[in-house]
Amino acid sequence: MASFDVLVIGGGIAGASIGYELASDRSVGLLEMEPALAHHTTGRSIATFLESYGSRTIRLLTSASRAFMEEPADGFERPILTPLPLIWVAGVGHDEALREMYDAVSETMPGLELLGVDEVVERTTVMRAEWLCGGMVEPGGSEIDVAALHGGYVSGLRRRGGSVHTAAGMVRAERRGGRWHVTDAKGNAHDAAVVVNAAGSWCDRVAESAGVRPVGIHPLRRTIFGIAAPAGVDPTSMPLTADIAGTFYFKPEVGQILCSPADEVPSEPCDARPEELDIARAIDIINEATTLDIRHVRTSWAGLRNFVADRSPVCGFDDEVEGFFWYVGQGGYGIQMSPALARAGAELVRSGTLPADIAARGLEPADLHRARLEGLHGLEGH
Repeated sequence: MASFDVLVIGGGIAGASIGYELASDRSVGLLEMEPALAHHTTGRSIATFLESYGSRTIRLLTSASRAFMEEPADGFERPILTPLPLIWVAGVGHDEALREMYDAVSETMPGLELLGVDEVVERTTVMRAEWLCGGMVEPGGSEIDVAALHGGYVSGLRRRGGSVHTAAGMVRAERRGGRWHVTDAKGNAHDAAVVVNAAGSWCDRVAESAGVRPVGIHPLRRTIFGIAAPAGVDPTSMPLTADIAGTFYFKPEVGQILCSPADEVPSEPCDARPEELDIARAIDIINEATTLDIRHVRTSWAGLRNFVADRSPVCGFDDEVEGFFWYVGQGGYGIQMSPALARAGAELVRSGTLPADIAARGLEPADLHRARLEGLHGLEGH
């Protein structure tokens, strides 16, 4: 039987990052159900670093992650961030929504700038003026090298003495004598004082196998597809462009443009695949709003984004079952906020408090604890 202080379930960005942080002063084991790490959400992300994106909790954690992203620890490849400004666009009739978003986000992002229609058209190069009422720009937006970030966490976890086990999903766990006794899919036994549930879409199934009440995870499918840039459009000079109403976004990529309908289709935990109907709907919407004139899709894929009812992460010990730590519900923001959230999670495991710099931004442990979800039903926005 392998014995650890902490056993982390899940090898995506969530499990790898908190495992790395905990391994600085704990013995850590990590169990991943797939033969390779980051097979699902993390490995399919076109992650960006956007401080205007998500709930207030997510925005604060993202801002608190910038310093690490810009100057990562030894052992991480550099650079992790590449500048990629974000332009939020608002269609006709969405003036009030644009102003409300600007006012809310400006609290934590003073550099945000409102744009007129002509400015949006000039900066995006492809938006149709007749579709727009305006927009705003986040000049500090960046693209994240996901492989470098995740790989840095994994290699750092191993350097700190952690062990990583693939094709070894948790099958069952029992709490006996103040410790967890865990059996994995290979039949191996593991012993730990604390189990960290970082299993993404499968987190409720992991909880049930340990006799813990589910948190209520909602896996939502998100579709991505690539297109060739139209004649006369240089994708390397385009910003990331997103509709504030959540109907589409598109992002420059080497030799092509990546597009998404920003869809959120409820799903069971699975190896997600794109649906042709979602792609067709996205093409119609993007062609109406832009001059991209999409007629052919080069490639496509899908991934699952995982949310609890209020769309903010759950990070903290379960209040009913001893030694079971929730680290879930990171949605589509898990990569951009991973440095700060991993430090927060590790400190909550150690002391029940948040790191001083994160607390100074106005976050409290209660903002991350599952207790805040009591009485909430369904998922915001659905």
